[in-house]
Amino acid sequence: MRILLVEDDARIARFISKGLREQTYAVDVIADGEDALYKAAINDYDAVILDVLIPGRDGFEVCRELRASGSGVPVLMLTARDAVEDRVRGLDTGADDYLTKPFEVAELLARLRALLRRGTTVRPATIMIADLVIDTRPHRVTRAGRKIELTAKEYALLEYLAREEGRVLTRAEIAEHVWDENFDPFSNLIDVNINRLRRKVDDGFSVQLIHTRRGEGYMLAAPDKQIGASLEDETVSESESGDEDV
Repeated sequence: MRILLVEDDARIARFISKGLREQTYAVDVIADGEDALYKAAINDYDAVILDVLIPGRDGFEVCRELRASGSGVPVLMLTARDAVEDRVRGLDTGADDYLTKPFEVAELLARLRALLRRGTTVRPATIMIADLVIDTRPHRVTRAGRKIELTAKEYALLEYLAREEGRVLTRAEIAEHVWDENFDPFSNLIDVNINRLRRKVDDGFSVQLIHTRRGEGYMLAAPDKQIGASLEDETVSESESGDEDV
C-alpha cells in the first residue's frame, strides 16, 4: 500500500517513513501543503499522514481541500497541539483520525491499519484465497498450512494482488500501490517479484493462483474466480533485475 506522508520536520519524517517501510508500505514524503495537494491529485494513495503545522497551506487546509475535491482517502492528522478545539477542528475538516506528538510509531501503525481496514469498505485482517492465508497484522503467509517466507516487497505485492482477487492488475496499478514515486517504470522489478512469488506461492501445488494476462497484467485468483481467457504464465530472469528488493 502506498502512503503520502506530509511532514516538514526532516527528523520526524525519517522516523515515520522508516517505520512505515519496515511494515512494507511504499511512502512518498512531502514537506509542504501545496506539494501535498499536487501529489494527492496525480497519485492514487491508500492513506495520507498529514502534519498540521506545515509550510504553505497548513494541514487543516490541505484536508479540507482534499475533501472538497471529492477525495475519500483516509487521513491521519498529526500535531504537537493537544487542545480539544484543535482535534475537533481537524476532524471537522475531514480527517479520519488524530494523533498528538510525541507518539510511538507502534500506535501510528495501529491507527493506520484501522483506517486502511475501514476505507470505503471494510477490509478483513485475514485474507483467504483457496488454501492461501494472508494474516495482514503480522504479515504471515501460509499455503496449505505451510509457512511462506517473503521479502517486504514480495509481501506488499502479494497482499495487493490478494485484496484485488480476481481482477487483472496492470503494471501501472501495481507500481502505484506497491512502489513509491522513485519507481522506474522502465525496470522489470514488477515482473521479477511476480516470478519470485510464483515460485514461493505456486510451486509444488496443482492449483496455480498467480496468473498473467499477456499484454494486460497480473491476477491472483482461486480457480472459481479465474474469469476470462488468455491467461498465460511468463517468467523473468532475476539476473535481468537491478536491486533485489526495491
